[in-house]
Amino acid sequence: MMIDPPIDKLIKKAPCRYALVVGIAKRTKELQTMEPELLENSGLKAVSYAAKEIWEDKIKIVL
Repeated sequence: MMIDPPIDKLIKKAPCRYALVVGIAKRTKELQTMEPELLENSGLKAVSYAAKEIWEDKIKIVL
């Protein structure tokens, strides 16, 4: 269960819900394949880390 960042506020970072899901999925795959040591050091799962990056405006979702 994802608690942080709050999903109702995270949706506002993307043009639509579909774009948010696709953006998180793409970033999750990138993290798992290209930056596994980053995930190990953070202690977060890939989906949570990707959502956190979007919440902190490190990653922008555009259509």
